[in-house]
Amino acid sequence: MAEAFDWGLLEPAGPDGQSASDDRVLEAMVAFESAYLAAWSDLLGLSVDAVLDGALLDARLIDRGELLAASRLAGAPVIGLVQVLRKQVGEARGLVHQGLTSQDVVDSALMLVSRDALRVARRDLVSGGEALLALAREHKSTPLLAKTLMQEAEPTTLGAALASWLDGVTSAVNAVDAVEFPVQLGGAVGIGEAFPRISARADAVATLRGRLSQRLSLADPGRCWHTERTPVLAVVGAAALVCTTAGRIGRDLGLLARDGVVTPLQGGASSAMPHKRNPVDAIILTANGLRIGGMVATVHAAALSYDARPAGEWHAAWQDWRGSLRLAEESAAVLAHAVAHARIDPPAATASSSALDAAGAVVEAAISRFQRSTNP
Repeated sequence: MAEAFDWGLLEPAGPDGQSASDDRVLEAMVAFESAYLAAWSDLLGLSVDAVLDGALLDARLIDRGELLAASRLAGAPVIGLVQVLRKQVGEARGLVHQGLTSQDVVDSALMLVSRDALRVARRDLVSGGEALLALAREHKSTPLLAKTLMQEAEPTTLGAALASWLDGVTSAVNAVDAVEFPVQLGGAVGIGEAFPRISARADAVATLRGRLSQRLSLADPGRCWHTERTPVLAVVGAAALVCTTAGRIGRDLGLLARDGVVTPLQGGASSAMPHKRNPVDAIILTANGLRIGGMVATVHAAALSYDARPAGEWHAAWQDWRGSLRLAEESAAVLAHAVAHARIDPPAATASSSALDAAGAVVEAAISRFQRSTNP
């Protein structure tokens, strides 16, 4: 039922963004609750197998329609989710979600989704970058008349233009590599006060958070970040750089297609003009680059939070945080496809030997930067 709300009719590259789908977010929420239950059991000196007695927290058994209805009543999906999960484990229901707040679950789940989505995006960025590298070398000395401010400027080479694209990909890879994905564990007001069975130990919350981060392979931030949203801004910033880099390349691809320099080898049919072959990949990349700015703006605005947890700001960021990941994953995949499935017909142009030498140096420098970033 949940999928019926968004199955990709107006999202041509939607299948490439499935690491951030609703089902993946739900699976991540359940994975967090499962890891928390296991970490909690460890801290109490109990075996999680003994606690669960054969039961299992399973996202596949959750009725999406019922969860949506509960989410509407609560304003968040976690309350309905916890009710379902407690039914799944029977006698261990008292330990499920004990001491947590909804934000712990959603933030941690979205960090799991962020980690996986940006990992996929990085893979496709590298694939696209490797194809660009080969093209830049091939056309290192292919003359091209550059344009500045929409006018013809000075001679350069096609390889130098491609090297500029490659530098963007390198920057996007570096941005993704720099992101940390922390677990969230703060309880109702961010101090872990609601862990009654372990509160007598000053280090208990820190220990629980550490064990939880290890089980989920997320970073231990050493703190709660309910209203200090730097980790979210870092994730969305990296996703935005992927989309912006790919979007800029998409715009250039579209212009080169207009000028007959690049021809897409797949797709591009027109409903009104059968003779046309539209640069579909370039269009998708440009569109995603245009869309990402609004998502970034929402997440940044929501970071102006208040109190121990705010009413509305945190909630406002969910979809755009997740949406930025979907667009990054889509853009990286489409970019790799666009570069791999493009025919280049170099234009008739000339360039001096000094221009060719300078462009060649630009190409080799860009290639070196990309290789250092992807093969440290």
